[in-house]
Amino acid sequence: MSRRSGFTDAVRRMDASWPLPDAAAAFARAGVPVFPCAPNGKQPITRRGFQDATTDLTQVQVWWSRFPAANIGMPTGAASGVVVVDVDVHGVNGYAAFRRARRAGLVNGWEALVRSPTGGLHIYYPAGDGEQTSWQAGRAGIDFRGDRGYIIVPPSRRLIGGDSVLYRPTRFAPPDGRPLDAGRLRDFLDPKPPPRPRWEGPVASSEAMVGRLASWVARRQEGERNAGLFWAACKLAENGMPRDDAFEVLCAAASQAGLAEREITTTVHSAYRAVATTTTTPAASGAERGAGSPFGLARPAVRAEPTRGLS
Repeated sequence: MSRRSGFTDAVRRMDASWPLPDAAAAFARAGVPVFPCAPNGKQPITRRGFQDATTDLTQVQVWWSRFPAANIGMPTGAASGVVVVDVDVHGVNGYAAFRRARRAGLVNGWEALVRSPTGGLHIYYPAGDGEQTSWQAGRAGIDFRGDRGYIIVPPSRRLIGGDSVLYRPTRFAPPDGRPLDAGRLRDFLDPKPPPRPRWEGPVASSEAMVGRLASWVARRQEGERNAGLFWAACKLAENGMPRDDAFEVLCAAASQAGLAEREITTTVHSAYRAVATTTTTPAASGAERGAGSPFGLARPAVRAEPTRGLS
């Protein structure tokens, strides 16, 4: 179990009546680095932003004597000893995702809850060991503020609808907090797509063969590029390779030969449509069998369609 952070100890002693210069000085005295941000806003005033944050009381007093209405910015992560889960309400309402994460037991251990002026929620945790980089889970409406990030802290204010609204602490946890597993939370909120299954069709039994096919397409010259790509795509289609996999195999090679991506897409799609709609293939003549193919394979008995837009 972690000791309560200096941030939480400092903010527990404050209330809405505290002048911002006094609050900034109190954070500095508690060992929490701060820096000035635009009055009623979030934009840093100093040139390097959160990288200028300091616990030097003299510097903090100089800043806030010059900008007494400046909001208080605090770097998150190792610099301040706290990380923040930021539940947003713009575009995507993050409360639903946060409730799901809470039911899954992924957001326990917080120290303080702060209501943001826009109606969102900042949940503060003690920073754990090692670097925890800031990230966003936009589809869930939740951001994580860790290393190389910052947050605006109470008793700062934002101008919302013409009113100056506080960052308002709403609750402090009775026990000390414990570090958040930010990586696990991110995987829960924004899971990575599963890896595409490896295609195991007949051609895949020889990766070298597929490689030679792509290499052959890459060497096609002007006047034979489309036909060569069409033939190669037909061979993959005939062997059961999914169309998207065929495009992935052939795209770089056809680009190297000088075809544009739109042409490549159209030609591959045309080949797959042709193979799908061809139920019988006339026997190839001896002259046609293997002519121009890299592996002595017969050309498909279908014609390359012009590379117009996809139907």
